[in-house]
Amino acid sequence: MPNLLLLCFWHGHIWRNTLPKSMLILIAGPYRSGTGDDPEKMAANVQQMESYALPIFRLGHIPVLGEWFALPLLHVAGSKHVADEAYREIFHPVAERLLEKCDAVLRIGGASEGADLMVEVARAKGLQIYTQLEQVPSV
Repeated sequence: MPNLLLLCFWHGHIWRNTLPKSMLILIAGPYRSGTGDDPEKMAANVQQMESYALPIFRLGHIPVLGEWFALPLLHVAGSKHVADEAYREIFHPVAERLLEKCDAVLRIGGASEGADLMVEVARAKGLQIYTQLEQVPSV
């Protein structure tokens, strides 16, 4: 009987640990790149990144954008324009701190030094990097 219990335990343990788990996934893409710092174009870039959030959620994961944290903080910090002191203090550092909690990054869009930096940081932390939504496993 003890062998049967051990077998059941290991089977359950292996089964649970081989199934895909829900992940916190940072969506990283261009924010300022190609916008000339035009607020409407930057807002469109955020909307482009956000368009991946619901599909990621429907796959069983929690999507997140660094912009969801950084932009309100920039407002509170009194930032007047991109690349000012408050922006440099908050914008990329908040995403880097967020990566401490994330399991993966979905890198979307075109050229972006900031998004590439997030991928670099994530890779150094051993996080999973996806470049297409289709690569994200369903839970």
